Amino acid sequence: MYLLDTNIWLWMVEEPQRLSAEIATIVKNADNYPFFLSAISVWEVAKKVSLGKLGLSIPVRDWLDKATQDQFIHILPLSVNVSLESTILPGTFHKDPADQIIVATARHHNLTILTADNLIRTYPHVKTISNQSHSSYIPGP
Repeated sequence: MYLLDTNIWLWMVEEPQRLSAEIATIVKNADNYPFFLSAISVWEVAKKVSLGKLGLSIPVRDWLDKATQDQFIHILPLSVNVSLESTILPGTFHKDPADQIIVATARHHNLTILTADNLIRTYPHVKTISNQSHSSYIPGP
């Protein structure tokens, strides 16, 4: 089962052509298994919109409703265990709290992260499938 990194979720909804062939194939077969999304990804999208770092064609609340309406996307709440684990990840990991929570969520629920983020992809303590042919860029306004 898979946990969507924020970039991959954005691209699934807005720019599916940015997905690598491997991730696009996984997405096409979504009815075979659910995708999970950390609640922090919802916050991350809304925060980037509020700061003017991400432009959407519709209001953020409408976009979030649209982007989570598919029955195969299940939002995982930020639990006490995940919150704690995000602060004590093994080894060295970067300081972005959203990425720490995404990694902790994947570890806690034994999920593989679909990601375009090189720092997540190279972190040895979590399973990932990388969007290798693309950068971790999040489109701006």
